[in-house]
Amino acid sequence: MGLVCPHAGLMYSGSVASCAYYRLAEDGLPDTVVLIGPNHRSYYPAVALSNDRVWRTPLGEVHLNIGIAEAIVSACPAASIDPAAHLTEHSLEIHLPFLQYLADLAKTDIRIVPVLIGASARALMNEDEVEVARRIGSAIATALHGKNAIIIASTDFTHYEPNEIAQNKDSKAISHILALDEEGLLGTVETLDISMCGALPTAVTIFASKKLGADSSQRLAYGNSGDVTGDYTEVVGYAAIEIFK
Repeated sequence: MGLVCPHAGLMYSGSVASCAYYRLAEDGLPDTVVLIGPNHRSYYPAVALSNDRVWRTPLGEVHLNIGIAEAIVSACPAASIDPAAHLTEHSLEIHLPFLQYLADLAKTDIRIVPVLIGASARALMNEDEVEVARRIGSAIATALHGKNAIIIASTDFTHYEPNEIAQNKDSKAISHILALDEEGLLGTVETLDISMCGALPTAVTIFASKKLGADSSQRLAYGNSGDVTGDYTEVVGYAAIEIFK
């Protein structure tokens, strides 16, 4: 029902992300993939979807599910159709090659619904972060009710801290994801000052998945950039987690 995957450069995080997509391949591809990630480039808009017909990568075209995007916007007043918000952001498109590869193997088509959450979401929605996550998550769950879909949260974990510190912080954040506890996740990220860029998208994914019936999760993989570069003095953490029922 849900996955948490990293979005760093593929040479760094691709091996961790592949564990999540291997699990998706085992389970079977859905018709629609809702990709939720942080907008690193812009404070606004709060929640940006797209009505582009297709997104393209070197592997070809991926069609968007505009109907579900419009349903999410209708259910969430802070959300808007704003394809321009996606133009320079990588946190969602980094997942497309995995999805395209699996779709090609399965000889099927998938459609995506890109959802970018900006740092302005909390201020513009005038609520605390937990309620923001729940409102956006509820809108996504409403739009996906009865659909064959999966939600993928795009996030890296601790950024540029020593390996031991990063692992310690990340383990605490991951424990809340595994407990399907969006409130605990956001509280821990704030209290411990964890530089997890997609904490809010992950909280949204947890809540939406629970609304759709999810009740379990498991960690599939964890690693960091030091595993690739050999430099553990300043690492970025990556995790692959599945949410299911």
